[in-house]
Amino acid sequence: MPLWLEIVLPIVTLIVGAIIGFFLSRGYFKRYLDKNPPINENMIRAMMSQMGRKPSEKQVRQVMQSMKQAK
Repeated sequence: MPLWLEIVLPIVTLIVGAIIGFFLSRGYFKRYLDKNPPINENMIRAMMSQMGRKPSEKQVRQVMQSMKQAK
């Protein structure tokens, strides 16, 4: 095998592997966050209660909707 191929082939393989790994891990992480959102309605209710507010169902849904739109 030529010397230039012994040098270039591992570098190209590493770059291609990094690109593929990036896209696979990004897809996995997106799916994980869709299934397990970082915040849910109970957390919103708890935060509003800690701030001294009695959250109505409408307010909780508005906050959830605004968080989904922020994605």
